[in-house]
Amino acid sequence: MNLDKLNEWLIKNNCDVAYISDPLSINYFTGFNMDPNERIFALVAFKDKPAFIFAPELNVEEAKHSAWNGDVYGYLDEQNPWQKIANLVSERIGRPQKIAIEKSFVSIARLEALKSVFTDADFSTDVSKLIGELRIIKTEEEVKQLQAAGAEADYAFEVGFNALRNGVTERYVAGQIEYRLKLDKGVMHTSFETICQAGTNAANPHLGPTLNTIKPNQLVLFDLGTMHNGYASDSSRTVAYGEPSAKEKEIYEIDREAQQAAIDAARPGMTAGELDAVARDIITKAGYGEYFIHRLGHGIGMSVHELPQIMSGNDFVLQEGMCFSIEPGIYIPNVGGVRIEDCGVLTNEGFKTFTKTDKQLRYIPVKE
Repeated sequence: MNLDKLNEWLIKNNCDVAYISDPLSINYFTGFNMDPNERIFALVAFKDKPAFIFAPELNVEEAKHSAWNGDVYGYLDEQNPWQKIANLVSERIGRPQKIAIEKSFVSIARLEALKSVFTDADFSTDVSKLIGELRIIKTEEEVKQLQAAGAEADYAFEVGFNALRNGVTERYVAGQIEYRLKLDKGVMHTSFETICQAGTNAANPHLGPTLNTIKPNQLVLFDLGTMHNGYASDSSRTVAYGEPSAKEKEIYEIDREAQQAAIDAARPGMTAGELDAVARDIITKAGYGEYFIHRLGHGIGMSVHELPQIMSGNDFVLQEGMCFSIEPGIYIPNVGGVRIEDCGVLTNEGFKTFTKTDKQLRYIPVKE
């Protein structure tokens, strides 16, 4: 579970303790996944002693029966969790001098609480970068989970396409998708709010579903994903409900060409910026570069957005086993928008997508 690599990092950086508090990071290192809500949940790791999980007493038995086989300690709501953590650390190594934290996650208030019980410790070392680097290359098992999540997203698209009819709202369509995922596939959590955007609303890339009603002869954009055994899917498709305008058809085909070109070009050894340029150049040369207003893609795994960032100017070299999205978009105010997105894994043979829903413009018959 990669704890050995964390131990090696602690030794190399002369840190006594790593305080890991992002639940995704804890899951990555231990195989135990939970949402602590407002309570304290941490993995406390040492360079030369066994790590332990610290959790609310409510979750201790759950943690003990998870994939984690190390020590688990809990606290009651009326107890001071910070002092209890300090006591447990002291029992193992005495007074630590250097404690690494996830600076990208821990709040100022919780850092101050840690400092109040570890008064001699230096908290300047950030372990976030290491965790990001470890998570960026997926194992074969992780890829299987991402593929399964992708299959759930494909099912969700079919539900969404079939839910389109005159007069229903974007929220109704999104609600149907989430309802059927729970009922038919046992999906308890989507990876983000399910997005359905019709007509001009699709020109706002991350506008959630609204009370705007579905009308004939417009494009409808879907962006959705699920969580499958702790791994996310994220995919977008744009379909025609009835007969869209010539302009909408034009931007759809440009976007589809750009996305496919980037998928075909993706290879280990190229930079993230080079891959972004493949799609961006096609859209720019077609005259719509100003309407492609976000990066080409982002990493995916336990989180729906993680490293690498596939964006202009990024010299990060892509490697086999990295998983990320390819999602060019064209968004024209007062006209509409198109986004076509697949996440996949980069292999020596190319980019293998997790979602398979067809990307030729699909025409959904108008229904009353």
